[in-house]
Amino acid sequence: MESQNDFDRLLFFEHARRSAEVTYAKNPLDTENLTRWGGSLLELSTFQSVQESKVMIKDAISKLDEALSIDPRKHDALWYMGNAQTSYAFLTPDKDEAKSYFDSAYTYFQKAVDEDPGNELYLKSFEVATKAPELHSELHSQSLSQQAMALGSGGGPSSSSSVRGPNAQKSNDLKYDIFGWVILAVTIVAWVGFAKANVPPPPPR
Repeated sequence: MESQNDFDRLLFFEHARRSAEVTYAKNPLDTENLTRWGGSLLELSTFQSVQESKVMIKDAISKLDEALSIDPRKHDALWYMGNAQTSYAFLTPDKDEAKSYFDSAYTYFQKAVDEDPGNELYLKSFEVATKAPELHSELHSQSLSQQAMALGSGGGPSSSSSVRGPNAQKSNDLKYDIFGWVILAVTIVAWVGFAKANVPPPPPR
């Protein structure tokens, strides 16, 4: 059931991304479309490998930058940008480099709250953003510990394949945990926004 939901989401946001590309060709100054495009890329990044995710998140940031260059006070674009910066930070192992993205995310969430003070989702994101660097340290420390344990349990060539399998699973689990704190909120807002733009919903199960 979960895999079917993931597949539906993948189809939905891929269609949204393609629709946004078409709309952009007609009107590159449409901030709603640019925001939807950035949001769909951010969603699609969760289905990729770490390196591919980082490339896609950078693309999302670029689209959101365009939207904010046209309308700097567009609160949903500011919020999406905060999520994009946070997601990229979590995929960056270096603590100092990640911190710059977390700081940027905090600023964007603050601006989103300033523009729409009554929005509970923005307020919650702003609150969670203060805890993100600590969570980043815990997740990456846990990942390093798991890798060390896996390497330590492998004696020779005969055990290499058995180590590699669990390692890959742990890596996937960690990636899921990293995105879990933002993905539900992103999905809810994106779903509503795309529905308003008359993007067809995912196929019924």
